[in-house]
Amino acid sequence: MLKINKLHFKYKNSKIDNIENFNLKINKGEIVGILGESGSGKSTMLRIIAGLEQAYKGSISIADNIVYNENKFVEPEKRGIGMVFQDYALFPHMTIAKNIMFGLKKINKTDKEKRMMDMLKLVNLEEHKDKYPHELSGGQQQRVAIARALAPNPSILLLDEPFSNLDANLQEKIRTELKEIIQRANITSIFVTHDKEDAKALADKVIILEDGKIIKSGNAKDIL
Repeated sequence: MLKINKLHFKYKNSKIDNIENFNLKINKGEIVGILGESGSGKSTMLRIIAGLEQAYKGSISIADNIVYNENKFVEPEKRGIGMVFQDYALFPHMTIAKNIMFGLKKINKTDKEKRMMDMLKLVNLEEHKDKYPHELSGGQQQRVAIARALAPNPSILLLDEPFSNLDANLQEKIRTELKEIIQRANITSIFVTHDKEDAKALADKVIILEDGKIIKSGNAKDIL
């Protein structure tokens, strides 16, 4: 589903590579955790996969289609990627229903509403569709952000520090809920975290990143 080969990236003001020789292969439906401390390059890697940053060397393929190499760059909106940002980035002036329908283009109103309700059922929030983000808990807002990201039926779901804004007491419950949602959706997913417990709870595979380099990767149960 996703193949990254010998990827290199550096920011304009950097003298050294911020991502160096990054390789990754993910099968459909797998959940991969990128684990690392602040500044290790994990969120940068998500942004590169999404097309929000551009590498200078290597290649990225999604479902056997090249989205980046040294001769090609596919725009973010054409990559078939859903992204859940750290702060969820919900529109505060829109209802939950309208937030989820926002990314649905080129389909009629009836189909939009059906897809929105399907997504609300997936994340168990049907009764909240007419509320606004501020009326929901942090865990519920996260589920809305996931529903919105999944609504356009992307090939891959990216999550940036999915638990960092949640109360510590809720994290274990939300981890379980998130894994169930991803598995029900059967979507290939990559999340980044600095917390080993997040990676243990969610990931099938784990990549440990340090200063932009992979120092360890493999089955989550084997390396954590």
